[in-house]
Formats: sequence, structure tokens, C-alpha cells
Amino acid sequence: MSAGVEEVFGREYGRSVAVLARVFGDLDIAEEAVQDAFAEAVRRWPETGTPPSPAGWIITTARNRAVDRLRREARREDKHAQAALLHARDEPEWDDQGVDVVADDQGVDVVADDRLRLIFTCCHPALNLPARVALTLRLLGGLSTAEIARAFLVPEATLAQRLVRAKNKIRTARIPYRVPGEAELPDRLRSVLAVVYLVFNEGYAASSGEHLVRRDLCAEAIRLGRLLVESMPDEPEAVGLLALMLLQHARLPARVDEHGALVRLADQDRSRWDAGLLAEGRALVRWCLRRGRPGPYQIQAAVNAVHSDPPPTDWRQVVALYDQLMACAPSAVVALNRAVAVAEVDGPEAAMGLVDALCMDSYHHYHAVRAELLRRLGRVAEAAGAYRRAWELAGNAAERELLARALSEVGGPGPPPPPA
Repeated sequence: MSAGVEEVFGREYGRSVAVLARVFGDLDIAEEAVQDAFAEAVRRWPETGTPPSPAGWIITTARNRAVDRLRREARREDKHAQAALLHARDEPEWDDQGVDVVADDQGVDVVADDRLRLIFTCCHPALNLPARVALTLRLLGGLSTAEIARAFLVPEATLAQRLVRAKNKIRTARIPYRVPGEAELPDRLRSVLAVVYLVFNEGYAASSGEHLVRRDLCAEAIRLGRLLVESMPDEPEAVGLLALMLLQHARLPARVDEHGALVRLADQDRSRWDAGLLAEGRALVRWCLRRGRPGPYQIQAAVNAVHSDPPPTDWRQVVALYDQLMACAPSAVVALNRAVAVAEVDGPEAAMGLVDALCMDSYHHYHAVRAELLRRLGRVAEAAGAYRRAWELAGNAAERELLARALSEVGGPGPPPPPA
């Protein structure tokens, strides 16, 4: 794929699939049509040049190719093709000169609406979470099946089956291609935001594998977050999620050293943080504060904004924010993070009581936090046991290496054996 076509693909693939999904009412037809259009662009654009409106050219070409194919199949009494043609019948006929399809004749941003409809379809609660993630990355991000499979460390055949089952579920369950109504929007939006943040987290702290960070997944999640904010600019939680991802992503350059080893937040070289992303993230947090409608992503973004301030960290403010987060979205993970902040305000003994009250034996961060608190309390043998347990549970090589170093520092026997 030439550089020009590749750039348009990255920018327009999701938009084009979204428009064609509306036109034909079928995700498979939409995806295949857009892929055909980009294949045609690879053949023609090096000779003819990139058209004035690449999005218009791709969508027009995709629609026309799909209609031609469906007409041939409909003549063979293919009921599915006939239904798709009926669905497309009332759509306007775009020419092949690259018309501007971003707005209709009333000036409505139909492409933004289509992308929003598509992401809500991909993240419908009738689909399981892995399927939502795979569909979102495939249809809106344009990632190949192989790329998604590599990112989440599953066999390509498994990922392909997951995509097929998800599309079939949408078709057979008649999952509507629309933005939810006002009454159901909050719950559905939470599902969409959860998928985007899961993609980001898998890039920011990979759950398994040799590499801690997968920058491509972080970048894709941020792109999806920007799409949501662009489409729903008055939704504070969408803005809060984007702010949270930007503030965390800003620290990536300092999060691992030149050897790929994990660097703790307190030990990071802040001069390597991305100042532009930090400024954008902080500005979004301030926008959320002015709205006065706090939610979990906004509060987490505010915590990260405090951590991005010049040292010393205002730990009392961090504890207060976690108190607010526990009030609106309580969970054991939030309680664990709050305990870390309490340790900086009231000391490790106070935090130890909070941590021991939690039941998180299968969570490696729980044991890592316990180990650090025990270490600060001088209970070295217990700290070694907790570090070892954290190491056994950690799925990522960079995190295991950090925990192994901590274990050796407290005199624990090492290196630890491979996990069973």
C-alpha cells in the first residue's frame, strides 16, 4: 500500500465502513466493499493522484462496487443480497469524483453520526467483551485480524471466529444500528467507554507477553476516544476518559528504560514526559470540573492530573479523589489504590489495615502493594513472600523482572522459579 493510500486508510477506514453499514444494513457487506475500494485506490491513485475528497471517492467506489455485486447475486435469488439492495435503495447516488460526504444537504454531519452508530453497535451488551473489543478494532480501527490477534496474544483463527460470531450475533439478534435513546444512553455509553479503556490498558500495561507497552493499541484507543468526544462533545465521561488516556500516555516515554525495564512513577524522568499531551489532558480535566457532573473516568483523570503536577505530590488531594471515586464507583481495585495514597498521608501501618481487609489473592498488584507496605514496616520476611506471590501471578515479563529485583532487595531467595 502506497504512503498516500495508507494515510487515507488510517484516517478514513472506520468512517467509510460506518457509512456503508448504514447504506446496506450489513457489516460484512460494508467491510468487504470498503476493502475493495481501497484495493482499487492502490491500483489507481499512483497514476491518477489522490482525489480532492479521498473519503468521498472511497465511499462512492465502495457503494457502487457493492451494489453491482449485490445486483448480480440478487438475480440468483439470493435473499440476503435482495434485502441489502432494498436497504440501500433510498440512499443518494454519489458520483465518482470524490464528492464531499461529510455533510448532507442540510449540513448534518452524517459521517460522525454513522461512526457513533457503528461504535455503539460494536459495543452492544449482547456481545461478550472480547467480541466488542475485536469488532471495534476491526471495523472502526481498520486493524487486520492478525494485528488484533497479536495484540491480545490469541491465535489468529480464534480471533477470526470471534469476529464471525459477533457479526452473526448482530445479524440474527437484529441488534439495531443506532445511537441509544436518552433513557438507555448512560448504560450503553459505559459499555463503549469500557471497551476503549480496555484497549488502552492492554497497550499501556500489557497483561501478558514480553513487552510492557504496546504503543499502537494506546494510540488506537486515544483515536477512538477523540472520535467519541468529537461525536458527543457534551458527555463529560467521554471527555474524562480521553483526559485520563492522554495523561497516562504522556508518561510512556519514561515508563520503561532503554532496556525495556519498568520504571516506577516516582523514579521516572519527568523531563521525558510529553508536555503537549499533559497540557491537553489537564485542560480537559478542568473542563470536566467546570461541568460539575463527576463520574469515574473524570475522577481517575483528576488523580492522574495531580500526579502530573510538579513534586511533591499532593497525596491528601489524591486520597480525597479516591474517596469520591469509592462513593460513585466502589471496587476492590479502587480501594487498593486508595490505600497506596493513604500510606503516603497516614503511614504504612494505616494502609496495611485497609489492604488486609481486601480479598484479592489472585491479583498480582494486591500482593505487590502488600509487599511494599510490609517492607516499609520492616517485616522483611513477609515482604519477600508477598513479592514472590506477586511475581508468580504477574503475566508480563517486564513486571516480573521488576518484582524479581524487589524480591532480591529484601533478601528473598532468587531467582524465583517459573510459574506453574
